[in-house]
Amino acid sequence: MAGVVAIRLIDRFVPHEHLYAGYEGPAIGKKLLKKVWLLALAVIIHNLPEGLAIGVSTAYSIPVGIATGIAISIQDVPEGLAVALPASATGGVRKATVIAILSGLSETLMAVLGAVLFTTFSILLPIGMGFAGGAMLYVTVKELVPEIYREEHSELKVTAGFITGFLLMLFLDSAF
Repeated sequence: MAGVVAIRLIDRFVPHEHLYAGYEGPAIGKKLLKKVWLLALAVIIHNLPEGLAIGVSTAYSIPVGIATGIAISIQDVPEGLAVALPASATGGVRKATVIAILSGLSETLMAVLGAVLFTTFSILLPIGMGFAGGAMLYVTVKELVPEIYREEHSELKVTAGFITGFLLMLFLDSAF
């Protein structure tokens, strides 16, 4: 749950833009940042839990970390293009490259941080896995499955309901 809460707070207070849902974050951010940077911030927010998942997986087992890294990297390619193409159209190839690199570095930084932290303090590994899993679950529900929000105006209710259902299923799975 801590991962869900952490990414929810970042999602709420860091200005960013989604292709499907538009602007999210404080009103001042929309005035200060260009649309391309808002899209880049959305990808950076999305990449933080992915990087942590790679790092925690690597701390658990290097082969698992490599497999997790490959799986996440495969889906990062279209995601990077989604940021780089609009950036290149508005600011040229150099700007697009810088934005794509910055969004990718957030994932790399979290992967290294997670691997070092949870290898050094292996007793915290289950907490790190839960945190990364919760963060990834939030990103999956909130960012990657936008269709579930079409009929409901309160995305918090939908996300909370989905995560509550997920927790209930985990409980039932472990209880029986």
